[in-house]
Amino acid sequence: MADYPTASYLADRASVRRVLLLYSGGLDTSVMLKWIQEEYGVPVVALTVDLGQPGEDYEVVRGKALQLGALEAHVVNAREVFAQEYVLKAIRANAIYGQGYPLFTALGRPLIAKLAVQYARRLECDTIAHGCTGKGNDQVRIEATIATLAPDLRVIAPVRSGLMGREQEIAYARERGIMVKGGTEAVPYSVDDNLWGRSSEGRWIEDLAHPPEEDVFQLVTPPERAPERGEVVTVGFDGGVPVSIGDEPLALVQLLERAAAIGARHGVGIVDHMEDRIIGLKVRDIYEVPAAAIVLEAHRELERLVCTIHQNQFKSMLDQKWAYLVYAGLWWEPLRADLDAYMESVNERVTGTIGLKLYKGSARVITRSSPNAVYDPRLATFAESGGLFTQAAAPGFIELWSLQSRLAWRMRGQDRG
Repeated sequence: MADYPTASYLADRASVRRVLLLYSGGLDTSVMLKWIQEEYGVPVVALTVDLGQPGEDYEVVRGKALQLGALEAHVVNAREVFAQEYVLKAIRANAIYGQGYPLFTALGRPLIAKLAVQYARRLECDTIAHGCTGKGNDQVRIEATIATLAPDLRVIAPVRSGLMGREQEIAYARERGIMVKGGTEAVPYSVDDNLWGRSSEGRWIEDLAHPPEEDVFQLVTPPERAPERGEVVTVGFDGGVPVSIGDEPLALVQLLERAAAIGARHGVGIVDHMEDRIIGLKVRDIYEVPAAAIVLEAHRELERLVCTIHQNQFKSMLDQKWAYLVYAGLWWEPLRADLDAYMESVNERVTGTIGLKLYKGSARVITRSSPNAVYDPRLATFAESGGLFTQAAAPGFIELWSLQSRLAWRMRGQDRG
């Protein structure tokens, strides 16, 4: 029986001529780089995308790809684009999925895939390879982007296709002398990170009865070891864009890095999360998101201050929809762009500062200031009304406000006898 692909964009082995591999330098993609050359007998071009992964040496990553036989190895610094065109949209949308995940990986994947398409065309590659498994969301995000932007390109996913499990990958790496950061024994977790956050999966994380072990926390200080003295940090916004920390104006990338460093020091941003994945699995992840924990909380609070109750209620529903579309790999869905337009409109007035107290894992709002605040201190006192209403009118309002509810209550009482 012929081996037909299950999707039109999947590569037919016989038609693959040159492959662009999304290469991180880790175990999975290093094994893939060698395996594709051996199994397909075609040249492989490596593409590495810098989204602000902490502590990464990209010259080392590039050199490793060439050492493993890559025809070419390219590193793209996409930190600024990622911050301005992806993370900023998420901030304006207060983007959290499942009440805990600030979408850092979900935001990065469509950008990485878009760059893969651009480089594949430029370097005359007919196929793009990635290291996603068949259990996760990243396969959806990457392949949906490729199929949308370049339906003529083809995709291979060796790990998903049954290349090998993690133990087999480690054995393969040992046999072929593939070096892995810290050695093959030092890869207990599957990790993804960028300037907006870090995730860890694998090992004890899959055991729901197992509490977090400290070796998983490579970004955020465990709260019990955070400083005994708290710290107040003030985040300034202009039109929904975070522009300062304290009195210091900062460009967006630098601001996110500064917020991450401050939050990590105080144990802020650890999320032990049960996540409902697109494909139906329920999975536990450990997230370290210090920048998001500070900036999103500050933005949400400032937005609440400058918007009316009706705007706040309505936008929270749109925020949830925006987050789901991005989580589900539908970055190119027109509705997401439509929602962006509303987010930008609302955020025109989101200007001001929010102060947060950071202490042993918590980030608590303690001060608020905005020239656009829908707030009059005179209305908050018992002594004055500022001329906007008279307190004597309140009983009439209450009578009308509760009218239908009171009538319905009476009717139901009569029905019950």
